[in-house]
Amino acid sequence: MARVIVNVMLKPEILDPQGQAIAGACERLGFTGISQVRQGKRFEVEVDGEPDEQTMTDIRQIAQTLLANPVIEDFEVHVH
Repeated sequence: MARVIVNVMLKPEILDPQGQAIAGACERLGFTGISQVRQGKRFEVEVDGEPDEQTMTDIRQIAQTLLANPVIEDFEVHVH
């Protein structure tokens, strides 16, 4: 059994209010050197056996249609 990781992040040009709130909280709590925080999502997809090219294509399609909003989010897929 293999695990495929799908990381979803807001596109750089999209504002991230949750990330901004976390960065502000870091500053208020005295953590220095934090210039920006971006919030994202991580999905772990377990597949039977080692994923072949078709499985990876299917997972990319799942990510594009179900896990990410391609208008405002980018995603990466990799085997863990």
